[in-house]
Amino acid sequence: MRRGTRALITAATALIVTACGGNDMRHDTRDTVRVENGEVRGVAHADHTVFQGIPYAAPPKGELRWQSPRPAADWAGVRDATRPGNPCPQVGSSYSDTKATDEDCLFLNVTTPSTEGRRPVMVWVHGDGAIGAGHHFDATALATKGDVVVVTFNYRLGVFGGFGLPGLDGSGAFGLRDQRAALEWVRRNVASFGGDPGNVTLFGVSYGASAAAAHLVSPASRGLFHKVIAHSGFALVDLPAEAWYPGLGALPWLAWRDTAEIEGIGQAVAAELGCADVDCLRGLPAEELLDHPQVMNIFQPVGYGNADLPAVPAEAFAAGEVAKVAVLAGNTRHEHRGIVDIFRGPVTAEDYPRLLAAAFGDRAGEVAREYPLSAFESPSRAWAAVLTDRVWARPTFRQHELLSAHVPTYAFEFADPAASENGASHSTDIGYLFPDEELTGGQRELSDAMIRYWTDFARTGDPNGDGSNGLPHWPEFSHGRHVQSLAPGAITGVDYRAEHRLDFWADK
Repeated sequence: MRRGTRALITAATALIVTACGGNDMRHDTRDTVRVENGEVRGVAHADHTVFQGIPYAAPPKGELRWQSPRPAADWAGVRDATRPGNPCPQVGSSYSDTKATDEDCLFLNVTTPSTEGRRPVMVWVHGDGAIGAGHHFDATALATKGDVVVVTFNYRLGVFGGFGLPGLDGSGAFGLRDQRAALEWVRRNVASFGGDPGNVTLFGVSYGASAAAAHLVSPASRGLFHKVIAHSGFALVDLPAEAWYPGLGALPWLAWRDTAEIEGIGQAVAAELGCADVDCLRGLPAEELLDHPQVMNIFQPVGYGNADLPAVPAEAFAAGEVAKVAVLAGNTRHEHRGIVDIFRGPVTAEDYPRLLAAAFGDRAGEVAREYPLSAFESPSRAWAAVLTDRVWARPTFRQHELLSAHVPTYAFEFADPAASENGASHSTDIGYLFPDEELTGGQRELSDAMIRYWTDFARTGDPNGDGSNGLPHWPEFSHGRHVQSLAPGAITGVDYRAEHRLDFWADK
């Protein structure tokens, strides 16, 4: 797959699959540790140890399908933790050939520079919500260069993570509850891997960043993490018509649905599958659920108006009803380019006014004058610029404003124009935290800088750390609405409001 299109984007979110190598640091390390269910053996390298496929909850199958995660069973002897566990059920896509049907999938992976000591812990929530797995992200560079313990994990996706029916406890939130169970496992067990359970940073991209926002709001998640990092999340995103793929109507929220709506959709799906109750549905093979048209995407949004997510984040952020933890958040300079490329394909000059009319109605002419085709290299780039600014930049900046009124907030924009064929498109920044061999010299330096910022934030709640990391100073967002631009050889503040024409979009 081409670099740049490796960003795995679905109708509600994205995921990028990357790999990385280590460095020459050396620490004492053990390949066998004890966790609450027994001993596990990983793979010890010169500068880190990796443990994979550790169950953090019981297999959510059979009668446990669409129930809250239950404790994992104990095992005798030493469990092999040298290979990943099963991905959660998913159908794959045109940009990801991962397909899976085994519901025994609630596994996590730990990468640690040393099983001794107490290091900051970073818990990664992968994106997409319908495809992906934690082990797709090799955390070696992040763990060793940043001297942190990194945990990645799987959680229930699509219909298995977001299904709902009237009277079903947890409707729309099973994936969210899995994530919480993983955080609870980290609190109980991460000390065995050299991690500090009192210093946990929850971080994620796209759907994973939106999930992090849900945990910020959820009272049930309080105390399980102490900082949050969000890459290109959907916490405040609404969609104009035609903004994601052809024929999609306007959506008031991209990441959230009222629980009652999710339960109504679930009733309709159950009827189409010939079931009158949840017991019947639990008896269906996973393959049959996966074969339902669009069922993985229908249930990606998280349900709100319940104990797991009492309100949509926009309301909770405004009221300050969030965990009082530091937040580092941002998006990419050219967010929507890859989404246009993958989900719509080339936009023609004839398409452009039609799309503007569908999205903005009688305001379409104003948008066309602000974003004339003559100012862009192609109609596709014009349409992507419109949606980058309207769909991504406006709500991201508003999120910074709301959060910074209540918690320390640091804002970024990833801006490497060579990150992909679509520039700094959605989720291309993730390849700089989980770097691969495709990065050039300048990009590798940016990757190292981002790892230092991110891990200093995990360590102290401030990306500047103690001020000795040698990087450009990064002020809080509240200091002049500061947004830190991240590009090779150009780490500096950016006039984000002007760059993304936020005054123009204020009332649209």
